[in-house]
Amino acid sequence: MSLRTEAVAEPAAVRGRRPLATFVLAVALVASGGALAFVAARGPEAPRSLPDRIRTVASTLRCPVCQNLSVADSPSGLAQQMRETIGRDLAAGRSPDQIRARFVASYGDWVLLSPPRHGLDLAVWILPALLLVGGAAVAAFAVRRWSAGREDPGGSDDPGDHALSSGDRRLLERVLSTLPEEDVG
Repeated sequence: MSLRTEAVAEPAAVRGRRPLATFVLAVALVASGGALAFVAARGPEAPRSLPDRIRTVASTLRCPVCQNLSVADSPSGLAQQMRETIGRDLAAGRSPDQIRARFVASYGDWVLLSPPRHGLDLAVWILPALLLVGGAAVAAFAVRRWSAGREDPGGSDDPGDHALSSGDRRLLERVLSTLPEEDVG
């Protein structure tokens, strides 16, 4: 009686498509990453009208009354006064950075919705990127290790090369002996 396990072997057509699918996935990921990098580098379009410029500056400042809303979104009276001050300063020719510096001088750094990108606050900006890169590295390592475990170490296409343990062989022989003779092929 010959013991062969046909289900263990992977058809050559499936093995041939795997590198192509991996290549297509890699190209798609690189292309989407490149497109996102291009959009991020280009940045948003500069606001043209005065109300748009006021909203842009006000959306970077925290409302001192609401504290969980920006000055642009807050309905408080103080936020309305801050928007009017921003409008006057922009009309007078001050830059958005000068206007923000004025509010930081009055209220402190906490008035900024985004932490400053210097000193210890730089960690707030760098840490997520480092975690993302580290997570991708761990995932790549895990996938590579998982894929290496699934490959045939001998590289053989012959399903008879996959040896069964003695216990598995005895169990298989017992099951095959219970089958009618015409079903065993």
